[in-house]
Amino acid sequence: MKSHLIFIGAPGSGKGTQASRLVSEKGFKHISTGDLLRTEIAKQSPLGLEVKKVMDEGQLVSDELVIRLLQANIDLAASQYIFDGYPRNIAQAETLDREVLKGSPSLAVYFDMDIAKLVERLTNRRTCKNCGAIYNLITKKPKVMGICDKCGGTELVQRADDKEEVIKSRLQVFQDTVNPVIKYYQDLGRLVRVDAEGSVDEIFNLISSKV
Repeated sequence: MKSHLIFIGAPGSGKGTQASRLVSEKGFKHISTGDLLRTEIAKQSPLGLEVKKVMDEGQLVSDELVIRLLQANIDLAASQYIFDGYPRNIAQAETLDREVLKGSPSLAVYFDMDIAKLVERLTNRRTCKNCGAIYNLITKKPKVMGICDKCGGTELVQRADDKEEVIKSRLQVFQDTVNPVIKYYQDLGRLVRVDAEGSVDEIFNLISSKV
């Protein structure tokens, strides 16, 4: 039986790139809890209205609500899924196994990358203000500097959360919480480590060989 994937990695470690390729080439479905929340609210389902009330009150969406959201939107027998950005801690990992996966085969893929290099990668990220295409001034430059390859837009901007001091704070929070989650999956024999500094093809081929 094919495995579902749980992507673990700091912002900028390449999870999104690999998820997109696995979706387009291998038929996976990409599950982002943030996207699910927005979609459920837009549907105005009873669960969506419950989520909207919590968010309108400025509260964090509880783990229990997230699990109900996942249960309502996935069919493990019909599709292979990539869980991206969840779980973030041990309690969430255990609940995902118990309440959602329920024994379905899954692997956690940890995108391992040096923090200093992550800071460099993220501070050089630029986004087209017109169409949202993402570039990197080191690893993925636009063909013509300052001009978007996709739409020809001429304003490539640095997001506020890609400033160095913000990035360092985000990465520290990630580092503080991720190690117990990695150990959880490693102890279960369900962890795959990838060198996030490898080429896109190398990482894709390694993940593909495991599923």
